Amino acid sequence: MSMIEFLPEVADFLNAVQGLRIDGQRVAAPETIAVINPSTEAEIARVASADAAHVDMAVAAARQALSGPWGTMSGHDRGVLLWRLADAIEARKDIFGQLDALDNGKPFYKARDVDAVYSARHFRYFAGWASKIEGRTIPVSEPGRFNYTSVEPVGVCGLITPWNYPTLMVAWKLAPALAAGNTIVLKPAEQTPLSALYLADLALEIGFPPGVLNVVPGLGGTAGAALAAHKGVDKIGFTGSTETGRRIVAASTGNLKKVSLELGGKAANIIFPDADLASATDGAFWALFGNNGQSCTAGARLFVHASIREQVLAGLIQRANALSVGPGMARAAHDLGPIISQPQMDKVLSYVAQGEAEGARRVAGGHRLDQPGYFVAPTILDGVSDAMAVAREEIFGPVLAVLSFEDESEVLARANATEFGLAAGLWTNDLSRAHRMAARLQAGTIWINTWGDTDAASPFGGMKQSGYGREMGQEAIALYSQTKSVWLGIKESDLI
Repeated sequence: MSMIEFLPEVADFLNAVQGLRIDGQRVAAPETIAVINPSTEAEIARVASADAAHVDMAVAAARQALSGPWGTMSGHDRGVLLWRLADAIEARKDIFGQLDALDNGKPFYKARDVDAVYSARHFRYFAGWASKIEGRTIPVSEPGRFNYTSVEPVGVCGLITPWNYPTLMVAWKLAPALAAGNTIVLKPAEQTPLSALYLADLALEIGFPPGVLNVVPGLGGTAGAALAAHKGVDKIGFTGSTETGRRIVAASTGNLKKVSLELGGKAANIIFPDADLASATDGAFWALFGNNGQSCTAGARLFVHASIREQVLAGLIQRANALSVGPGMARAAHDLGPIISQPQMDKVLSYVAQGEAEGARRVAGGHRLDQPGYFVAPTILDGVSDAMAVAREEIFGPVLAVLSFEDESEVLARANATEFGLAAGLWTNDLSRAHRMAARLQAGTIWINTWGDTDAASPFGGMKQSGYGREMGQEAIALYSQTKSVWLGIKESDLI
């Protein structure tokens, strides 16, 4: 199979043991992490693994940077730097695409043209916000008093990002945090640290002061836990599993730091009989298999009206059998890459086996492909009931559970009968039903006759145990800011 050749910058990056990025320096560590290419199961790089002492160093550097040039920089000038960073990411999208294709496994063309390009868009959007963060003057009722507010950065922000979108998830958090004037200690997922380290180098190169962006790759139980509990950190932004999110909240209580969480999901996707079935079937298929099912918003529970079930199921099976699955760096533009790791692949396959044991019928995929790498054939389980584990628990892999329903009130109740509330969607040509369902579905994002749309300007986040806080849009600036109220007593003589 023909593979894309490494760019010289990528080859050089992989050949050197990558240190932590603290205060503009590359810092070595006694322990290192082996970065594995899930398409080949081969080690491709070594990265320093941060411990609690390194997190201390990074937090101190970020704290110091708050009182340096960054702390006095105008919003306009912060915006200029963010815009330059967006330009730099876009100019180097091939490098970001290769780094993410190598340590995540996703197809290079998607990593380059979607993840990297949309990351640049996020930085551009929040570059515009940097000069527009402002307080208010408030006409208070007390005579002889003048009141105004100022909006200030929270301070040192610890950002912990997942492995499914290595560059894009960093951009989602980093762009608004920097626009608001904060300094950052970033811990990327240990499986996919490469693009975050490269981004830190790029930020320094285009003019961000040292200490503003520090990157500490490491194990979640070591570096991540130390960051979440650190009393010098003012805010934690986390994307990952609900279980880890609970631990982060518990760790944050030591200094009552602000926390925002984007956690797991088990999204309900509903096809009504009046929908455009070709469009709905295609949309529902990619709602799950986009990014190989490794997405918190994956449409993992597909509710299909009983009257159209056989037609929709046939279309899903046909699409699954036609998918091209292969290495992320293959010259051929594969539809899907591998699962991120051996443990995650084993977890996915165990869910398939459990689903069958509980009575689900496997109609496509469900097995490991006979080739190097952590590849699982796109899997469809039919005859799923709400009580089955495959309908209740987040699998985070290419496994679609198909369920039948009879009427709107029934499917609404079943769709909401979950601990998660990140996303949901429906397919219908009935406008009244569309708005009625959107109002009643318990999820932070509702898609109607589409799936997966996001935009830097539109807020995104979960309900219930899918987390709290909203990333993107104006809401994200509030997430990384705090408001101060100032009162001024006015003498009567001052008014003359």
